[in-house]
Amino acid sequence: MAKTNSAFMKPLNVSPELAAVVGAGPMPRSEVVKKLWVYIKSKNLQDSANKRNINADEALKKVFGGKSVVNMFEMTKLVSKHLS
Repeated sequence: MAKTNSAFMKPLNVSPELAAVVGAGPMPRSEVVKKLWVYIKSKNLQDSANKRNINADEALKKVFGGKSVVNMFEMTKLVSKHLS
């Protein structure tokens, strides 16, 4: 039986900027990413031409450090700054 990664499932505190998008924490990183994608898809923020890019609305710009377009890989790095 596979052992779960307890560090990955550990509830983390969510910054106020990120909480405006995913809800109040604490919550595991995996849950933050799930809720972030629900938000992105519900607001149709994924770039239609290049699916790897996210077009940030005002709430996401606060999470993404003011950037209006972020790729998926950069997104995880920027979101981790809002978790403690």
